[in-house]
Amino acid sequence: MNKIKIRALKYRGIFKPRVEQRDGVLERQIGRITIECIVGDIAAQKDCRAVVNAANAQLLPGGGVAGAIHIAAGPGLAVECRKWAPIKPGEAVMTSGHNLPNQYVIHCLGPIYGKDKPSDLLLANCYRNALKIMQENKIDSIAFPAISTGVFGYPKAEAARVAFKTIIDMVGQLDPDKRIRFVLHTKSDLEIHQKVLSELTA
Repeated sequence: MNKIKIRALKYRGIFKPRVEQRDGVLERQIGRITIECIVGDIAAQKDCRAVVNAANAQLLPGGGVAGAIHIAAGPGLAVECRKWAPIKPGEAVMTSGHNLPNQYVIHCLGPIYGKDKPSDLLLANCYRNALKIMQENKIDSIAFPAISTGVFGYPKAEAARVAFKTIIDMVGQLDPDKRIRFVLHTKSDLEIHQKVLSELTA
């Protein structure tokens, strides 16, 4: 599968993008924080210490990302989640990874677009709170799905803009050399994220 790799090089205080075609990922370096985007399986990110679950309020197994993560993690994840449920839109909590290849799962409840308002603030809080957990627990790598863009109906480009802007705004609060990955469902999703990330970091 052809993917696009982008690096941002700092030149005279400005990040200048360099685009390369490789068997790699869509990547942007901001300071010493790396943002990646790939097409893949959120439950199979073996090289990330934490993975993010696009959870439901009760933190139960469900469809989409939540279903994939709970199936891969095994029934112990649902048992551990009981003590944290319910959560509200924008909130994030952390559990162990159980049978996943990741040490931790960070569960975020994204907003239902058009119902949970303000949707942009609640979605930003998902990313912000997950990154705070990442920082507080000295986690060096994390894999996000595109939160709220499935059955919750958040337009993908708008959601990507909220996600990337939140991360960029938080770069100064994160330890260096952290890796933040977005695991996307289709090549079209990757292209949307490529366009938005390039616009925000041009």
